Amino acid sequence: MPQTMPVKNRLNDLDPKTWLKFQKSWFIHNPPPRKKGVLVHPAKFPETMAQEFIEFFTKQGQTVLDPMAGTGSALVAALRCGRNSYGIELNPKYADIARQIIQAERTALGAAVAGLKAEIIQADAASAGGHGLPVIDYVLTSPPYWDMLRARGAETQKKRRSAADLDVFYSDDPNDVGNIHDYEQFVSRLVAIYAGLKPLLGEKAYLTIIVKNVKKGGRIYPLAWDLGAELGKVYTLKDEKVWCQDNQSLAPYGLGSAWVSNTFHHYCLQFRNEQGPTVPPG
Repeated sequence: MPQTMPVKNRLNDLDPKTWLKFQKSWFIHNPPPRKKGVLVHPAKFPETMAQEFIEFFTKQGQTVLDPMAGTGSALVAALRCGRNSYGIELNPKYADIARQIIQAERTALGAAVAGLKAEIIQADAASAGGHGLPVIDYVLTSPPYWDMLRARGAETQKKRRSAADLDVFYSDDPNDVGNIHDYEQFVSRLVAIYAGLKPLLGEKAYLTIIVKNVKKGGRIYPLAWDLGAELGKVYTLKDEKVWCQDNQSLAPYGLGSAWVSNTFHHYCLQFRNEQGPTVPPG
């Protein structure tokens, strides 16, 4: 019988079985408990999940960017799987925490990561093109979910307010998109930030944006869908993966009177840059 030639994998270093498993359109990921150093940050995605995305969309030695890095989850995940990484973080407190966490991870991983970049830049994500970054092979990030961290009725925020050392929102900086109260203006600013990354991205580079539709004032604002539609005019919107969490407690919202869901899923939107960098980085 004629033998089938193996397909060359130009995207990642995964075997076919692992590739196929990742391509399922939904997944359950319940992150491990957060360590004390990152608990101060009011919203972060887990390093364990970030590593799965980075390993699918890059090869070893390539370069990952998170333009809203927070406490550095994407950079820690990139180190663990042998990728270079850069993060941009507006809040100087989170930038410092991220640097400490990244250094601790470097120490733990030892010589295996000695040649890898893992750099936090304290700056506005809108200025990403002005920091001399190399060509970026993959973007993994999650934006503020509008101004919802300032919604005093949020159950998670009530718990955080009772702890004096935990932040309940990102910052008071006027450049922080999480402080924009007008929804249309918020979406427009967010799209502009992500579109501004285009000159840095390699040809066929993917962007994964983890986002959620939000509820406010008794209605839903389709943030994930609006971001997909608007940013899809700049990049090709290729697909979505739905991240489900099944370890959250149910609350009796609207019980006996109205439909109000317990929302335990996020959209991981996959965009692709169809052309290479339009200007030299930096």
